[in-house]
Amino acid sequence: MQNFTHAQKNKVRDTISSKVPLLSSSPKEAYIEGESSGCLPEKELLCSICMHVFTDPVTTPCGHNFCKSCLTQCWDKSQHCHCPVCKEKFTKKPEPKINTTLREVVDHFKKKSGSYKPEVLCDACSGEKLKALKFCLDCRVTLCKTHLGPHYSMPKLKKHKLINPVENLEDYICQKHERPLELFCRDDQTCLCQFCTETDHKNHNTVPIEEESRERKTQLVETQTDVQQMIQDRLMKIKEIKHSAEQSKRSTEKEKADSVEVFTALIRSIERSQAELLEMMEEKQKAAERQAEGLIKELEQEISVLKKSDTELEQLSHTEEHLHLLQVYSSMCSPPHTKNWTEISINSDVSGDTVRTALSQLQQTMNEKLTKKLNDKLKETVSTELKRIQQYAVDVTLDPDTANPFLILSADGKQVAHGDKRQNLPDTPQRFNQCVCVLGKQSFSSGRFYFEVQVRGKTDWDLGVVTENINRKGKIILSPQNGFWTVWLRNENDFKACAYPSFPLTLREKVEVVGVFVDYEEGLVSFYDVKSKSHIYSFTGQSFTENLYPYFSPDLSKGGKNSAPLIISPVFKT
Repeated sequence: MQNFTHAQKNKVRDTISSKVPLLSSSPKEAYIEGESSGCLPEKELLCSICMHVFTDPVTTPCGHNFCKSCLTQCWDKSQHCHCPVCKEKFTKKPEPKINTTLREVVDHFKKKSGSYKPEVLCDACSGEKLKALKFCLDCRVTLCKTHLGPHYSMPKLKKHKLINPVENLEDYICQKHERPLELFCRDDQTCLCQFCTETDHKNHNTVPIEEESRERKTQLVETQTDVQQMIQDRLMKIKEIKHSAEQSKRSTEKEKADSVEVFTALIRSIERSQAELLEMMEEKQKAAERQAEGLIKELEQEISVLKKSDTELEQLSHTEEHLHLLQVYSSMCSPPHTKNWTEISINSDVSGDTVRTALSQLQQTMNEKLTKKLNDKLKETVSTELKRIQQYAVDVTLDPDTANPFLILSADGKQVAHGDKRQNLPDTPQRFNQCVCVLGKQSFSSGRFYFEVQVRGKTDWDLGVVTENINRKGKIILSPQNGFWTVWLRNENDFKACAYPSFPLTLREKVEVVGVFVDYEEGLVSFYDVKSKSHIYSFTGQSFTENLYPYFSPDLSKGGKNSAPLIISPVFKT
């Protein structure tokens, strides 16, 4: 075993320490530390001639490392011996010997990276054993390049079976007959020798191992293709989820901005109305003050007249001029004519009924403005949401095997109406025998789906989705507890969500087309009025574990009043 020279030790130490935070006591330990730090020294373990990880590494006097065979071939082809890396010439051809320490590092790296293949030596070499290239199953020996020659030139040996050299030779030999394993029994799924087919596996379906291997490789390639497709599908799903999350983020940001805009406008409107109210109150106060000034002036004038009359009366009451008294008595015997001030007052109720009336009007105006703004915003939001979910539209057709015998289905499976005559149909477990219902053919166990149904002209109907194992016989109660997520219309105006208890619904206008959307993983079932782009109702927080089917009921025809069919409509993105 050759030890490192000083230069060689420095070279190996530099190689390992460049990848390891602290040089350990042995190259193998250093490699392990390097691996734990997340750095594999693969680049430093490549031969600069063949560019592969070293095989039998040797080190030149200048300190560079190469595969032994690579360096030997390089020197055999050249008249002068020199280092393939630094070009240093050697006057005497060095004898390459295995660098055992570096080989330990290389072997450890190969084991860790899964590329390690133990070196198998030639059994026929008598001196220094060379690396074996093949193993002969007939001769039971490993052979190097030199000793392999006769197997390619001698007719007898040409028939021998050669495989790549292996350590576990017993895995390639039949333990019972000690013959090469050359066949594969498809009945027992095991490898055989030729003698096995004449005893335990006689008349079994056997093929050459190579043929079975080729078929299994083909199967592995197909499986690999499937796995790769699964990977691509999941990468696409990640992309879709990220895109959906980004869309949701942008939508949320827009809604936040729009909400701020709505309430900012509302605040400004309130401020304007407040200013108008204050201005009105100020004007009323000024008007009251002007009225008071006029009344006070008029009263002061009357007081002057009354004072003058009082003075005259005082004088007359003490006069000795009886003739004068009698002459003016008729004009002075009653007070001067003045205004009746009993009912006169200042209109100063600025903080009373006037203010209350103004505030009531302001509140009504604000409510009307806010309601309009919020309705407009809600309609815009629902319209955007409806556009988004319409991309999950699916093609739904009616399943005649589930239809109540009184129902009439169109040939294309897109329309259903109630007929007056019961059809002669078998009462199978899938068929509704009492309630006039029918399911869609398509089922869904994951993801999102959406479909639209025209209900125009009908006074009664049910729509929604149901689980596969619902009750289909006798009376049925529509509720999520029983596997039904539906809404219904009764008597033209009685609109309800079929929860338990049922939930009454109020709509601004009559529904003509209903959109049904399901998000299986989110546990969401939503209903939309497609024409008005408004939301009807949503079942949220549900937990789905079974297949879901679209559910339809046109209800009874009621003497022709409700004879219009339910029609599964093509989805036109709004």
